[in-house]
Amino acid sequence: MPTTPATAAHSSSTGTADAIMLELVDENGTTIGTAEKLAAHQAPGQLHRAFSVFLFDEQGRLLLQRRALGKYHSPGVWSNTCCGHPYPGEAPFAAAARRTYEELGVSPSLLAAAGTVRYNHPDPVSGLVEQEFNHLFVGMVQERLRPDQEEVGETAFVTSGELAERHAAAPFSAWFMTVLDAARPAIRELTGPSAGW
Repeated sequence: MPTTPATAAHSSSTGTADAIMLELVDENGTTIGTAEKLAAHQAPGQLHRAFSVFLFDEQGRLLLQRRALGKYHSPGVWSNTCCGHPYPGEAPFAAAARRTYEELGVSPSLLAAAGTVRYNHPDPVSGLVEQEFNHLFVGMVQERLRPDQEEVGETAFVTSGELAERHAAAPFSAWFMTVLDAARPAIRELTGPSAGW
């Protein structure tokens, strides 16, 4: 994966994990500072920049991931293809492409901006809070997935109808329906009316 000035600045040359910093933003999405990742998610939460990716196959099926059980936030629940946080100074588009590759081992064959959404979702299990200004992206995936097992427990491609059944039967991330609904206009444009999104 190519490096950018933002990703290079956040890579550790010693092999030790540095604290992960997030961009704090105001209600308009303007950067106003930084905070350590866990601190930004502790109640009541600090508004920060995030991204959510929705990738589809050529049949118009959405790629879901079940978050790995070892993740500190929302482990073991289903969610959209990929989500995360840009490094301070990293463009959301670049962060979305980077994390998709890091988590799923693929680069989207198409990736387009799909707007933004702001939300406040407490996680009832962990007590952490998602106060996010989220940049949405939709696209296509045509490569074979190679998920990082520390990040991703399971993947599934689902139709709109299959998603509704799965959502009724299994736990999903607290933010999933908010970001999906906000991205639906761009998803419909990408997949066409026959896909049912």
